Amino acid sequence: MRKALPIMFQGTHSDAGKSVIATAFCRIFARKGWKTAPFKSQNMSLNSYVTIDGKEIGRAQGVQAEAAGVLATTYMNPILIKPSRDQEAQIVVHGKPYKNMQAGAYRTEFFHTGLNIIQQSLDVLMKQYDRLVIEGAGSPAEVNLNDRELVNMRVARMANAPVVLIGDIERGGVFASLVGTLQLLDECDRKRVIGVIINKFRGDVALLQPGLRWFEQYTGVPVLGVVPYVHLRIDAEDSVTLSRYATKKDDTKAIDVAVIQYPRMSNFTDIDPFFAEPDCSVRFVTDASLLGEPDILILPGSKNTIEDVQFLKETGLFVAIRRLYERSDTIMIGICGGYQMLGERIKDPFHVETSLDEIEGLNLLPIETTLACEKTTVLCEGILTFQRETFHVSGYEIHMGRSIVKSGAPLISLNGKTDGCKTKDERIIGTYMHDLFHNDAFRHHLLNDVRRKKQLPSLPTRALYRQLRMQAFDELANCVEASVNVTTIERKMMEFQGGDNHAL
Repeated sequence: MRKALPIMFQGTHSDAGKSVIATAFCRIFARKGWKTAPFKSQNMSLNSYVTIDGKEIGRAQGVQAEAAGVLATTYMNPILIKPSRDQEAQIVVHGKPYKNMQAGAYRTEFFHTGLNIIQQSLDVLMKQYDRLVIEGAGSPAEVNLNDRELVNMRVARMANAPVVLIGDIERGGVFASLVGTLQLLDECDRKRVIGVIINKFRGDVALLQPGLRWFEQYTGVPVLGVVPYVHLRIDAEDSVTLSRYATKKDDTKAIDVAVIQYPRMSNFTDIDPFFAEPDCSVRFVTDASLLGEPDILILPGSKNTIEDVQFLKETGLFVAIRRLYERSDTIMIGICGGYQMLGERIKDPFHVETSLDEIEGLNLLPIETTLACEKTTVLCEGILTFQRETFHVSGYEIHMGRSIVKSGAPLISLNGKTDGCKTKDERIIGTYMHDLFHNDAFRHHLLNDVRRKKQLPSLPTRALYRQLRMQAFDELANCVEASVNVTTIERKMMEFQGGDNHAL
């Protein structure tokens, strides 16, 4: 017998704020004492999260589980789509690679399989939790896709969930997008929409009131709230958000952190802790002319390392990074795919990524990588040694490949094995451990080393990053509770509990 009361958040388009609002409601319900789970049937993202049993799900659902105070499981995101090249993606089912598929084949061949996977996951979560916060994807009004969609209104019907539609006013045209979306929905789905939330509002809400009244009179759908624009560092779901990040150094800040942004960059949330540092300027680099001489250069993960190395060569970044090492004292750190790029060579004998057998790396670390068909996904922890200091670090690994260190010192000792590599002068560092910078002691030591080199005073350890995340969840929940009619949403959730599911 079903137990959980579901609510579903859908948007008029991608990046309308579905993930953030869903995260807020996970926190709101949890604070009310309800055992709450997030759910997104199908997530397309290169930002991953590793569950406690070593499975891979979308980053957003892992973060939402944290906000709800529960352990993330693959039932919360049973299908993860990780684009690997144009028109092709790796399909991850319950945390493990299923197969690589073209977009058309996924739609025609995977639909019924996906439907069964989603229903089974919903059944498990409905039995185990009190509240289920469901997130859609893109827009429910994609009329060209709706006959076989697996993530919006079909899921709302499967869960018998009321739907709240979210519109992003920051982009302009919010009333047109909300009205248009509602008009394009089938009648049964339109009745499922219990209200709308206008998100990312700046300014005096009184000036918006005439529009709100018009919308309610025109559509008959209530406005459940207007959420102000809030700037909270909660992990981004995918690369849609990258346009918000800086490409130039903030000259008011002392430390310049540059991040190489290649087309298949993944798990770029690794660099989020630097945003919490008051004197760090974080910028993304896509071309050699933008590289400059940063204090720290980070090569993040990649879903297709070989193609991203080719991107470095095409943009001049390959040569520019090598020259930067020769002429500056920049600290270079590669994570996962970025670690592989720093090595001498990347071999692909099984053509996991491309038709190339191998490609030359930056040759800044004495390692050689061979890509493999099987993916490693595991939580990890160990002892990192840097500048004669040791630090307990924890994180996770997601990679398809093995790197052999030819010489040089390992970076991290992991329960009888080692991970990563560093040069003798410790200016080049590589590791497979994601979330490395989330470890506060190491991050603070690294930054203080930069400060000393620049003849700046060292800074004491400030608030721990993971504590800041919990504070951010509460701040977000407080903001949404103050802006949205949560009581009405909860009442509608109760009303839908007794309804019959519509046909799939």
